[in-house]
Amino acid sequence: MAGYLNTARPGPDAGGSVFSLGDDQAYRRWRDAKLGTYPRSPDQLMVDVSALSAPTPAELQAVLAACRRANMCLYRSRQHLGDAGETRRALADFARHIGLTHFEDHRSAEADGIVALEVAAEGGRLGYIPYTNRPIGWHTDGYYSYEGPERMIRSMVLHCVRGASTGGENGILDHEIAYIRLRDENPEFIAALMHPQAMIIPANEEPDRRLRAENPGPVFALDPETGRLTMRYTARKRNIRWRADATTQAAVRALERLLREDPLIFRVKLDAGEGLICDNVLHDRTGFETSPGSERGRLLYRIRSYDRIRGRDLAPQPA
Repeated sequence: MAGYLNTARPGPDAGGSVFSLGDDQAYRRWRDAKLGTYPRSPDQLMVDVSALSAPTPAELQAVLAACRRANMCLYRSRQHLGDAGETRRALADFARHIGLTHFEDHRSAEADGIVALEVAAEGGRLGYIPYTNRPIGWHTDGYYSYEGPERMIRSMVLHCVRGASTGGENGILDHEIAYIRLRDENPEFIAALMHPQAMIIPANEEPDRRLRAENPGPVFALDPETGRLTMRYTARKRNIRWRADATTQAAVRALERLLREDPLIFRVKLDAGEGLICDNVLHDRTGFETSPGSERGRLLYRIRSYDRIRGRDLAPQPA
């Protein structure tokens, strides 16, 4: 099964051997370097950005530096934009500044490619869990619409417009940390989770009566353009089918365990003007409430992109 790690053809800036089960020395050097410089608190990932639409070169470098360390960055905009249209334009500009130009054409997105995540009382979003105040389990975005490593959700931006009165906290974990934990426990877990049928989302009829085809794919895969690691995962128990072999089942249990207890899981509650930009790391959300009498509840803007965050030396380098 180890051959599944070598199906991608790394690009010129790739560290393909780092993720090869056949090159343990390169992996160990990369692993030790990554863990040695990894942030120990979310505060170490926070970057102040003066204006989202026009970040300074120093701010951009700080964002990219955080992403080099952890595949993600938390940011805080000093310019609080009260106007929804201006905020959306600034957020799209910010995403483009770090190389995100191909936004997902999501059914709930407006023409600018941005989705408003808030509680929906009616309409086509009614009943979908991101548009409720219920908890959301661990996942990576777009796991149900996988079209192969050439076309998958590689990055995402979450920007808080209004925070929740109570709850609405996100857990975040770098998918490379999850890879390290699983490979260190048992390299065969990685081989099993690289299988092209490791995780299958069964065919399903959507509320609008459109049929969504069965969607199989790996959990871990290498980006064929860069050789970097990608992840596709959901902790949901319904409407998902895992490959039935014993190694895959054990790998899933190990992943569930580390998502309960890993010390490098960060928990953050975004306030207005704060956000997360990442290469589609693992994340969850606690349930939330709005204070009685409040007219408006929690609102986040989300961008999903088929691009990766672009910057120098983002790819893991073989030693």
